[in-house]
Amino acid sequence: MAQGSRNAPVPVLDLQRYSGRWHEIAHLPMFWQRQCVGDITATYTPRPDGTIGVRNACRTEDGKTDVSEGVARRVPDEPGALQVRFAPEWLSWLPWVWADYWVIEVDPEYRWAVVGGPDRDHLWILSRTPEMNRALFQRLKANAAAKGYTLRDLKVMAPLRP
Repeated sequence: MAQGSRNAPVPVLDLQRYSGRWHEIAHLPMFWQRQCVGDITATYTPRPDGTIGVRNACRTEDGKTDVSEGVARRVPDEPGALQVRFAPEWLSWLPWVWADYWVIEVDPEYRWAVVGGPDRDHLWILSRTPEMNRALFQRLKANAAAKGYTLRDLKVMAPLRP
């Protein structure tokens, strides 16, 4: 169920349950994802220091796998809000290398999630499986639209089943 129409991080996020591999079902186009044509995954791994390792991978047009590795950190007092950095660690002191990563909706069983941010210019619909039920996808899209996300350019990257 959606967290209402307010664009905000979910009030509770269990990072242990959120960890692991997610398949991207759809996203709003981002410059750094332009080379991705399919098989897009994000893998989150808890680290001993409390941060989360982030590994994004996708298949490119030439059939190769493109990988980006980064780190995420929690935002104090916002359980569903993270900040993600793909820049080298020695630049981590610069505030602009950190991007907002808000889990704005998550399945109680952590089977799917919707990720956005305060400015609504990025959005990802994620699933634990490489495909998603069409009715669920339509509901998640409607919930994101109600939160103010413009979805006309949403790119569906995975199969939707009946």
